[in-house]
Amino acid sequence: MRKPLTVLAEGIGQPEGPCILPDGRVVFTNTYRSEIVAWDPKQGVRQYAYTGGAPNACLLGDDGNVYIANCPTAGDWIAPDRRPACIQRATPAGKVEIIATSADGVALDGANDLCFGPDGRIYFTDSGDYAPQTRHHPGRVCVLAHNGTAHILEELDHTYPNGIVAETDGAIVWVESYTRRMIRRRPDGTKTVIHTFPDGHIPDGFKIDAHGNFWVTTVTSGGIDIVSRDGAALDFLALDAVPLNCIFDGTSLYVADFGQADPADVAPMVGRLLRVDVGVRGMPLFSGAVS
Repeated sequence: MRKPLTVLAEGIGQPEGPCILPDGRVVFTNTYRSEIVAWDPKQGVRQYAYTGGAPNACLLGDDGNVYIANCPTAGDWIAPDRRPACIQRATPAGKVEIIATSADGVALDGANDLCFGPDGRIYFTDSGDYAPQTRHHPGRVCVLAHNGTAHILEELDHTYPNGIVAETDGAIVWVESYTRRMIRRRPDGTKTVIHTFPDGHIPDGFKIDAHGNFWVTTVTSGGIDIVSRDGAALDFLALDAVPLNCIFDGTSLYVADFGQADPADVAPMVGRLLRVDVGVRGMPLFSGAVS
């Protein structure tokens, strides 16, 4: 399917992992500028907080803070002001602190995406560099407790775990960019591969709609794959974009788009923030905080 879309902002580097503030502003990471930014229709894009490193996703907590998954690098690009792979927290005033750099004593390789579960804890993927040729980082799925202690839930092979969401029954679902798989981990630890995306559809970020279906940005497809809770391919939303992640707001879907970059440019500034009315609402997001 194809829907009319609106370009809200462009020339914004690599936008990733959007979240929505109570006042309606859309906050997202700008990886190549080592920051998170906020967009609103009156002021456009303004810096929200400087993070250093290569921030890759952000998430609003019920304490009013924005939680950030940060990496030292983004592919071949190395952040000039490096940070360890970590989870950060940014206050509404823009103060940023690192709250976790390891899980069970193991240093993180590159925190990628994060979500709150129904238990109020933060679940996140730790993928390291995106390097499909060498695949030199094994993947992990981790959980960050309310007290700031992180634990490894799953040690994975060299699969590049990427987007992650939580379901109402406490199951955690993530996608793997190298294998093109979607995997569900139930609260008892049982794991099931519920979908494998076709060639040319590399999954990145995703959210769940009100019917329990997954809306998955597949970066090399030009759009978003819609997959049922049981793993059946339902539809494809064509965007003529390079979508990295998304978030629902009513029946609107905000999409972080990498843009049509020159492959020779290591840090292009052509990213866009898009909005498309998809006619379906998102599942309400869980929330929580780290003390």
